[in-house]
Amino acid sequence: MTDIQRKALPLGLCGKDILGAAKTGSGKTLAFLVPMIEMLYRQKWGPQDGLGALIISPTRELAVQIFEVLRKIGREHSFSAGLIIGGKDWKIERELISKMNILVCTPGRLLQHMDQSAGFNCDLLQLLVLDEADRILDMGFKKTINAIVENLPPQRQTMLFSATQTKSVKDLARLSLKDPEYVAVHEKSEHATPKNLSQYYMVVPLQQKLDVMFNFIKTHLTAKGIVFLSSCKQVRFVFETFCKMHPGVPLLHLHGKQKQQKRAETYAKFAAQKAAYLFCTDIAARGLDFAAVNWVIQLDCPEDPETYIHRVGRTARYEASGQAMLMLCPSEETGMIQGLERAKVPIQEVKLKQDAKDVKKEPIQKQMQRLCFNDPEIKYLGQKAFISYMRSVYLQKDKTVFDVNALPAEEFAASLGLPGAPKIKFVEKSKAKNAVRGSQKKSSDDEDESADEQEEEEEERSKVKALDAKKKKSKKEVVPEDEEDAEATGSKQVKSKIEKMFNRKNQSVLADHYTKLVDHDNDNKAAKARTGGDDNDDDDIFTIKRADHDLGGDEIPEDTVLPTSKRQQRMSKLEKTKNQGQGNKLLFDEDGQAHELYELEDEASFHAKGDALSQQKEFLEKEKKVMDRADVVDKSTAKEKLREKKAKRKQREREDMMDEDSEDDGEMVVTLGNPDDSDDQGDDYSMDEDNYSGDDNSDNEDDDEETPKKRGWWQDKADAEESKKKRKVVEVDEPQTLAEQEALALKLLGL
Repeated sequence: MTDIQRKALPLGLCGKDILGAAKTGSGKTLAFLVPMIEMLYRQKWGPQDGLGALIISPTRELAVQIFEVLRKIGREHSFSAGLIIGGKDWKIERELISKMNILVCTPGRLLQHMDQSAGFNCDLLQLLVLDEADRILDMGFKKTINAIVENLPPQRQTMLFSATQTKSVKDLARLSLKDPEYVAVHEKSEHATPKNLSQYYMVVPLQQKLDVMFNFIKTHLTAKGIVFLSSCKQVRFVFETFCKMHPGVPLLHLHGKQKQQKRAETYAKFAAQKAAYLFCTDIAARGLDFAAVNWVIQLDCPEDPETYIHRVGRTARYEASGQAMLMLCPSEETGMIQGLERAKVPIQEVKLKQDAKDVKKEPIQKQMQRLCFNDPEIKYLGQKAFISYMRSVYLQKDKTVFDVNALPAEEFAASLGLPGAPKIKFVEKSKAKNAVRGSQKKSSDDEDESADEQEEEEEERSKVKALDAKKKKSKKEVVPEDEEDAEATGSKQVKSKIEKMFNRKNQSVLADHYTKLVDHDNDNKAAKARTGGDDNDDDDIFTIKRADHDLGGDEIPEDTVLPTSKRQQRMSKLEKTKNQGQGNKLLFDEDGQAHELYELEDEASFHAKGDALSQQKEFLEKEKKVMDRADVVDKSTAKEKLREKKAKRKQREREDMMDEDSEDDGEMVVTLGNPDDSDDQGDDYSMDEDNYSGDDNSDNEDDDEETPKKRGWWQDKADAEESKKKRKVVEVDEPQTLAEQEALALKLLGL
């Protein structure tokens, strides 16, 4: 057994509350799993007894790791154990959670089941274990843990384990610990980190960190390492860019914004690799046991020595050896090294060679610029990584280590491949505060300064206060950052690089991000709040700019809608129509009231007409009568079309027979009466109507008649002209006697 196991196991078996603090990789997991299983076994805990032991972990990956160890050592027992973490199907967990004797979980998902899962209770809980207790009890999980503890019985055994244990009386009181035993096996040891861990730090300028990191990977291709960064966006940007530059070793990334399935796959894949590099945030800094990790590289400075100890604990596990490298900016060196010395962390400095050829065997700044130029998404990720890093430095509590104003912003942005540093509001705010503090300190030291200098300082303070007031006001009104700065400096024509990027018409890759960044709904709500309108009003179709003339009073008419923001005022009509969305079609009744195209009837008027079944029957009968009338009309129309088609077909057949009987030298046609009438009759006979097609069943009406082939309009027209040329018209008087009729017959026969 290890030291922590040798001291914690007897106390745990006796039912004592334990505060366990030991170095990373010293076997703390077995120190609380073995007493837990033994306690339930002695009490003969069964499936009907409900939940007996609860283990809470700050991260999903650590919870999975604890559950796997529990499966290995508890395979001979009949206890039912469950893993409850976020990212899984909550409905399936809800059905099975009430049947579990042991639960390994994360705080958020456990509290969700306590609030929403029927039948799940912890009234008979015997043991509560908090792994990495200092992380669970901090401000991030304070409200969640308080809500969980309220649902737990006070009569229980509680164990807290971590590499850096808390001793806060408030934390111990809210967990209901009774005379806890503090087990710190390495408290009197010379160092707080494992003996087999070699620790180094290097002072690297911020703009050279990626160059040093990439060349470190190129020179250690057979090693297995973990690289820690401060934010998720940095992890994604460094991973995407390094993958495109092909360092020659597998690269992986792990952060909290990934889905649970992706995180589990990355965790398992990196654990199985012999040579790989994992870019991650502090989500992988606690408790995770990866096999044979050679290097832990902290590209960004940790927030405190405790975080440093947890990070380097991913290597040199148990009796294995490992190495750790910490990269510090020049402004972070003094404060961080002093903090590590107070925490008993032995670390030695490694000098960075000043010769550019030695440090940068393969400078990557030009490659980063090329990637950002060719891929707009990489450029967007670089901008987000820059802003997230500057924000993480700005939000740190220890200002002796983290000073955002001491960082070379322009050089850092250029090292990421960006054409310039994005404008950041909180950095300017911190500079303004430092300027005020510096001016106040100078005025207190120099009591004999002239009155002119005092007036200048007062003016400067008033400008800074006015800038802060406008920025506070801008939080209530949706105003872009560049417009705020323009108003503060008095130059409204200045446009930031981000605004210019949004205005590009060919920047299609950022269309989704832009629509998410600009919240038009909040703009409309802000305008309605200023005009006193209601959220359900439909009167804000048009935006009316306020005129410069006096309205004759301080009151604003109710129908007037003020401009929502300066960005919307500058938008063109095309941009406004894109942001408006699709409209609804309205119908107006006789009274001029607008209604939806499909509008439901209110319930009162519906029931006034009778019950639903009778209304349904009446509606069906009414519609059936309409359909029957329409059916009769359709049938009569179809019969009429069929009759016309047959008549036209017979007329066309007769015409064809007349053409066949005509002679080669021409056909003689005798007209009786006025010749003009014969011409009219010939013109009225047209074959153009043959193109009409009746019903599909018309061909089956008369099986005895042979259906003639359809002829085109061009064929009918040509035949008609040819027949006119062959015809010979002979004008005779109408025969009156038998002799005249015989003479006409002989003439027609050509005799």
